[in-house]
Amino acid sequence: MFNIKFGFLRISSLVFVCLFGFGLLSQVAADQRNYVWTYEYQTMPQGEAEIEYYMTQENPSSTDYSKSTWKPLVELEYGLTDHWDVSLYHQFKQTNTAAASTLSYDGFKARTRYRIGEKNQLPFDTLLYLEYIGKNALNQTPQGEMKLILAKDISNINFSYNQIYKWNLQGGAFEHEYSAGVSVQAPRLSLGFEAKGNYTAGKHAFGPTISMTANKFWTSLGTVIGLNSNTDASQTRILIGIWL
Repeated sequence: MFNIKFGFLRISSLVFVCLFGFGLLSQVAADQRNYVWTYEYQTMPQGEAEIEYYMTQENPSSTDYSKSTWKPLVELEYGLTDHWDVSLYHQFKQTNTAAASTLSYDGFKARTRYRIGEKNQLPFDTLLYLEYIGKNALNQTPQGEMKLILAKDISNINFSYNQIYKWNLQGGAFEHEYSAGVSVQAPRLSLGFEAKGNYTAGKHAFGPTISMTANKFWTSLGTVIGLNSNTDASQTRILIGIWL
């Protein structure tokens, strides 16, 4: 029987090691995401397209690994201008319990991002993010999401912060979330840490992130540990981006 506790990390580690080996033999791509939850000050160049694959594993308990959730997601991203891009996501969800595992379609997202100015023109490099979150059933209320993304590079160190607002489009209070990262960057490799959470629900998590870029693709792997009882015990995510 497949061991859920270690299966995802084994697969992710194998993929990451293979891509890292390829990256040492490749030229550096023009794009690289240094974090898995935190967005940076970057958009797709005009006329360029990319496919991104996400896999997120959430474990609510640090002792009972019979219950977990896997969330595969596929995104197509396109640059309208050098400052403005759009993307479409399709997401799925597999819920695992001791009794059964259920995989289902979990809706779609449509997103746009806009970079303000050029790097170092403002005290913090600023990007605006707007997203529509459609549910998997027509009778479920869709959500909106906005992000204010602030970033700063000092030498080869990057600091990024995302202030996140979510709300039901048919009315309801805002939820205030956040993610933040700090990383040391090299041409092919980035090492750092991320924090993420929900101010409204009192959820907070923290952990390491590693990112690598190859010729036509990049990959990032991160994990965070819950800092209180309101938060999942652990969350792990791998991203793979392929330039078209």
